[in-house]
Amino acid sequence: MDKVDRVKIIGVDISVVNFETAQKYLFDNFEEARGHYICAANVHTTVTAHENDAYRKVQNSSFMALPDGKPLSVVGTKRGKGSMGRVTGPDFLEEVLKRTENTEMKHYFYGTTQENLDSFISAIKKDYPNLKIVGVEPSVFRTLSSQEEDELIGRINKSEADFVWIALGAPRQEIFCNKLSERTSAVWVAVGGALNVISGVIPRAPQWMQDHGLEWFYRFIKEPRRLFKRYFVTNSKFLWYLFREKGVK
Repeated sequence: MDKVDRVKIIGVDISVVNFETAQKYLFDNFEEARGHYICAANVHTTVTAHENDAYRKVQNSSFMALPDGKPLSVVGTKRGKGSMGRVTGPDFLEEVLKRTENTEMKHYFYGTTQENLDSFISAIKKDYPNLKIVGVEPSVFRTLSSQEEDELIGRINKSEADFVWIALGAPRQEIFCNKLSERTSAVWVAVGGALNVISGVIPRAPQWMQDHGLEWFYRFIKEPRRLFKRYFVTNSKFLWYLFREKGVK
């Protein structure tokens, strides 16, 4: 298997993929991907990884680190990776569901609240009625004990899931995947708020804003208090770290 090319952005390895090539790489190398995990990287996770050695190792050890955030694909393109394009968590998830709906591939969903999870499952059953769902569990919103981890792995392995979708929020979900994925034969994908976006719990920005990399601004308008630090402080750090890295090459 030829490993997907990566570009290092402030010390973090981001996969050089776009929407089409990310799907192709995954399904062309699916057997090799089993027991590994995929991250959806954005400015927030990249800055966090830059500042935390352990989390950077988690990000850099992934099977793929999708350029979910528009600035990452822009930086990658300016550094000579012209084939790089944004791959959002919701888009990646929906495409996988579409491709696997009429196959024997099985899906296990873990994370978010029971109410939000119920809304998500209802939505995808409507859109993908033939999809094989073998497990649905909400987050307990705390660190699992070793026994609870063992029990979860037991349930996942018993289900024979091919995909395990983790929605715990960064950085917790990537650390979770890194710790547990190798104990299964499934491909784990850390998708953050993708489940809530697909279910409609979190409204998605208009397409024109997505196309111009302004989805973050739409979210900020909706939740300014919660997202001020994430978008304005973290984005400022990202630009500073890029500058210290001698600019966008």
